[in-house]
Amino acid sequence: MANIQFIKGIDENVVPYIQLTRSRDGSTGTATFRFNSPDILTSEMQDKGDITGMYLKDEEGEIVTRDVNAKFINGQPKAIESIYIIKSPKDWDRFMRFMERYSNDNNLSFTKASN
Repeated sequence: MANIQFIKGIDENVVPYIQLTRSRDGSTGTATFRFNSPDILTSEMQDKGDITGMYLKDEEGEIVTRDVNAKFINGQPKAIESIYIIKSPKDWDRFMRFMERYSNDNNLSFTKASN
C-alpha cells in the first residue's frame, strides 16, 4: 500500500491536493502537495516527534523531500505544503509509479490542466 508520512511510521490519512508541473522536454518537474488540516497537525500528534520531511512510501521504497512548510491562519497551523523536485526522467517515472499506487489506494483522479 502506498502512503505518505511526515514522521516515519505514522501514515497521514488526509489526502492532499497535488499539482504537477513538467518541463517542456519532460525531463524535470515539481510536485506540490497541499494538505488541509492534516492529522499530523492535530494536538494528539504533538508528542509523536518532529516533522523531518515528507516520505512517499510504497512497495519500491521511499521518495523523500525535506521541503515541508506549515501554513498558519490566526497563529494556528492549518495546512502543510510540501514540494518534491523531480530532477530526471528516471525520477519522474518513479514518482508517477508512486502516484499511480497512491491514487488507486485513495480513489484519486487526475485532471489535466488546460493550457
